[in-house]
Amino acid sequence: MALSTVTSSTAEIALRAEALAVNDADDALDALRGHPLFRQLSNGDFDDLVLRIRRIDLQHHQLLYRQDTDAQHFYFVVSGRLRLYRLDYSGFERTLDSLGAGDCFAEVMIYADPARYACYAESLKRSVVLSIPIQAYRALIKARPDYAETALAHYAARAVSRFHDLEIMTVQSARERLIRYLLDLLPDGAEQDGEIELPLPKCLIASRLAMQPETFSRQLNELKSNGLLRVSGSRLVIPDAQRLMQLSQ
Repeated sequence: MALSTVTSSTAEIALRAEALAVNDADDALDALRGHPLFRQLSNGDFDDLVLRIRRIDLQHHQLLYRQDTDAQHFYFVVSGRLRLYRLDYSGFERTLDSLGAGDCFAEVMIYADPARYACYAESLKRSVVLSIPIQAYRALIKARPDYAETALAHYAARAVSRFHDLEIMTVQSARERLIRYLLDLLPDGAEQDGEIELPLPKCLIASRLAMQPETFSRQLNELKSNGLLRVSGSRLVIPDAQRLMQLSQ
């Protein structure tokens, strides 16, 4: 089933009449179908919802939506990378999260009243997202309570993850916050050594961890000097995850 295409500008998102190529649509919808919010939908309900879904192509550093604006859609990342950030009362940007292929975001707006985006969403590279109308999904869960239970289970899992994020942010030491963040990027956590790729530019990770960029660089260099990291641009090798974890305890 084909999806219509939407092109983003920095200020707003404008609809285009182009249809998405069939093969691309199949790949995008297969990925969407595997997400917990859509996995339990019947074929008929999913197909009906697809008629309302639109594809959005974002260029480098383009805004998808703005903080405190009305939320009419939530989103699924097909490809690329986005970041979520807030502006505080002084206008300082605080990075909240980064999103890659397979991630769903702003889905909490399904239950929000009033539904207003709590942050900005910006592409960090050329990205493709699917836009799902909140009202269309609300209609589904009103008609099928079992869909609502699936959505709540998804939110519960997200809440557990957010509590873990809060735990990291309550650590006083900048070094400990950095170590816990890096270990979380390993596929199996501290259970296995490995190579990771930083999902954000280093300055944005510093913001995410509530530290200055120079503090982040200094802490990273200290870990590197102690043989705990090997750094090549955005790629890091952690040769001894257990030893690194011990430093954060």
